[in-house]
Amino acid sequence: MQNFPSLVAITVASESAHALLIAKKLAKVLQARGITTAIDEPLAGATMVTIADEAAHDAGSIHLAAHKLNGDEFSDSDYLQSLFAAPNTDVFKVTDRPLHFVAITACPTGVAHTFMAADALKLGAERRGYTIDVETQGSVGAKSILSQDSIDRADFVILATDIEVNTDRFVGKKVYRCGTGVALKQTDKAFDDAIATASPLNGSKTASSEQADNTQKVGVYKHLLTGVSYMLPMVVAGGLLIALSFVFGIKAFEVEGSLAAALMGTGKAAFGLMVPLLAGYIAYSIADRPGLAAGLVGGALAGTLGAGFLGGIAAGFLAGYVSLFLAKKLHLPVTLEALKPILIIPLFSTLIVGLAMYYVIGTPVAYVLTQMETFLANMGTANAVILGMILAGMMCVDLGGPINKAAYAFSVGLLTSESYFPMAAAMAGGMVPAIGIGLATILAAKKFTDNERSAGKAAVVLGACFISEGAIPFAAKDPVRVIPCCIAGGVLTGALVALFNITLVAPHGGVFVLLIPGAVNHALMYLVAIGAGSLLTGVAYALVKPKQLPELKVAA
Repeated sequence: MQNFPSLVAITVASESAHALLIAKKLAKVLQARGITTAIDEPLAGATMVTIADEAAHDAGSIHLAAHKLNGDEFSDSDYLQSLFAAPNTDVFKVTDRPLHFVAITACPTGVAHTFMAADALKLGAERRGYTIDVETQGSVGAKSILSQDSIDRADFVILATDIEVNTDRFVGKKVYRCGTGVALKQTDKAFDDAIATASPLNGSKTASSEQADNTQKVGVYKHLLTGVSYMLPMVVAGGLLIALSFVFGIKAFEVEGSLAAALMGTGKAAFGLMVPLLAGYIAYSIADRPGLAAGLVGGALAGTLGAGFLGGIAAGFLAGYVSLFLAKKLHLPVTLEALKPILIIPLFSTLIVGLAMYYVIGTPVAYVLTQMETFLANMGTANAVILGMILAGMMCVDLGGPINKAAYAFSVGLLTSESYFPMAAAMAGGMVPAIGIGLATILAAKKFTDNERSAGKAAVVLGACFISEGAIPFAAKDPVRVIPCCIAGGVLTGALVALFNITLVAPHGGVFVLLIPGAVNHALMYLVAIGAGSLLTGVAYALVKPKQLPELKVAA
């Protein structure tokens, strides 16, 4: 045990959880070598090791910079030898460079959370002394695509995604999964958890299932949102084309060969692909490419059998889990193994899903969907108001989180059944938080800092674009006051949308969909509903927001 002391006292001179984690890893390695070790406790005659945010020279102690370590270095005997052989210097092979991360961010709509999470990770890495490259997979495709060199240099991979993304590039790397919300609101925790819990990616699909289950809601919710994210472009294109056909008259599309008929036909073709895409990419999220065929076929059968989006969801999950089961449990000779993903799994999974849709799922789900459509079509004003209040209120609860996305996914799904009121309530409610909080910064400007007032102006614009995440900076600082005010405004807006009998055929776009004729049936009243709810939120928060304490001036 040459060059190793018999006693080591480790001092953590940092408040970060990462520094404490590094100290514990070092202590564990030393104790395994029979060295008596203590953390933040006096140990007479011990060699001192200080773990801080930055390394420093000190003749009486070995200093290590926490942000340049991940703990795996201590398993290297040569590294430990050099560490204790040179106690008066902080120049070591592994600590010469900071930790390098690569990350991917992606949310279901690919608009707000995707880019806000990326910015938060970049700022967090800079603050902690790390380096990071972030690829965003938004609605316009992948941007800032990770280079192979950056991936090769990466100590850790962070997948801050609410939908499934391809991970083939990261096989063998240490991968940590979390949602965009965690990366955005708990950035330091995301880095600490990545260092502490990331596990090597063993296949082309996911990191260890245990880690995925514990660190991210990879189950039903995430698979559903993956399907919704791929379905959205069809919903947008189909809904707006159908709306444009009405510009020429409500029944102009009945004239064969007319432009209105072409627009209606194209829009309905897009709508016809919505459920297959929903089901296909739910299955893809679960089982990767082998599940895609069965999912698409199951979704198509859901449309044929009248089971709609509910049948598509059922078919997608069935296809995904059947394909995943076959991939894991079906063992073939090596010579036939290559046929599994391209022949055997698609064939048998499609067969099972098809039979299940015809003989088990299709008829009962179609009945449930028919009853739901009948209820929505014939519900009285009171029931419509209650539904509108619930949907719009849910959109304001967690500003892009699970509750918000659940209400949004439900409303989008109903578009496939030509039920357009829920979408109107959901979008209007989703615009209220950011616009309302932005109004509060104007109505009670003295209660906000200069930075908050600037953020308030940006929030108004984001809210008008149906990006409720514009209110997140305010909700993060003052959730007890901000969230109830947002919910109150959203509930009012949802109720007004129901009272005015407003319908909306587009699932995104904010107030700008009003520029498209036919997208909203009562455009002016829709603005009134959004404005009333936003004003309520703004006034409420302006009243309950505490005044800023004046800065104390210290005499020189």
